[in-house]
Amino acid sequence: MDSRNDAVDISRSERSRSRPVASWREHHGWSAAASLRRLFSRPLGTFMTIAVMGLALALPLAFYLLLANVQNLGDALGQNQALSAFLKPGQAGNAVDAMATTVRERADVAQVTVKTPQQGMDELAKMQGFGEAMHTLDDNPLPYVLEVMPRPGLGADAVTRLVDDLRGMQGVDQVQDAGTWRQRLDALLGVGNRVVLVLAAMLALAAGLVVANTVRVDIASRAEEINVLMLVGASRAFVRRPYLYAGIWYGLLSGVVAAGVALVVEFALVDPVTRLSHAYEGKLQVGGLPWWLLAAVPVAAAVLGWLGARLMSAWQLRKAV
Repeated sequence: MDSRNDAVDISRSERSRSRPVASWREHHGWSAAASLRRLFSRPLGTFMTIAVMGLALALPLAFYLLLANVQNLGDALGQNQALSAFLKPGQAGNAVDAMATTVRERADVAQVTVKTPQQGMDELAKMQGFGEAMHTLDDNPLPYVLEVMPRPGLGADAVTRLVDDLRGMQGVDQVQDAGTWRQRLDALLGVGNRVVLVLAAMLALAAGLVVANTVRVDIASRAEEINVLMLVGASRAFVRRPYLYAGIWYGLLSGVVAAGVALVVEFALVDPVTRLSHAYEGKLQVGGLPWWLLAAVPVAAAVLGWLGARLMSAWQLRKAV
């Protein structure tokens, strides 16, 4: 008998605990749906708010896309550019061939081409203003040149080591390298990446402030209704829940708009960037925004909208009490 009563008491206590949980879930569902209906009840204002936030969040994505393709352009122009090793005058052809074979066997070298002094003279003769001057020379003063093509995808540090090794070889007079240009490009890209991060933080703050101000205006317009709810015993969490979902909807929809705008920008750049790639014989690999970044933008924007709504609603409700 006692065990049966205990079971009844346990069942009653479980039902009493389950009612608050069910009520909490029901209110969350109602708040999400009600806040979405309220947004669509004023379509023009909602559209303007979402559009402003979406464009603000799309700007860092556009700059990120630009920097990524500039990096690819730097890889195509800088890291795969041939190095020119000028040999000391008076080198014999056999010695030059042996030196070229030694360099060609390196793992970080893709190709080595030997340019003879006569080939260099012919190239100078074809240039405007040098033809007649070349005929006045009794001897050919030009040295042998080894044109060394680094292995594709070789990093800037590895190319620098290759240049140092070439300069240290016996018989090499000097090595012409675009390493300084690559370092400057990398430095500029580093500055650009930092600017994108700062810009993203500033625009994210601006988007959060837009949501906060929208929630502030909404709460102010319903101050009497909120006061009545709090007088009859509604908690602050209960009152602010619809506004939190409104912030989430604003952020989520603006993130979708930002991803869509970024895709439009990417599509608009396809044709000119493809022509640029063809101009560099396909060495320029054009990249787009990664799918994970496009998927993460709406989620991050929703969190940002929730945070702005949470801070502003807490402040407004604290003033109302």
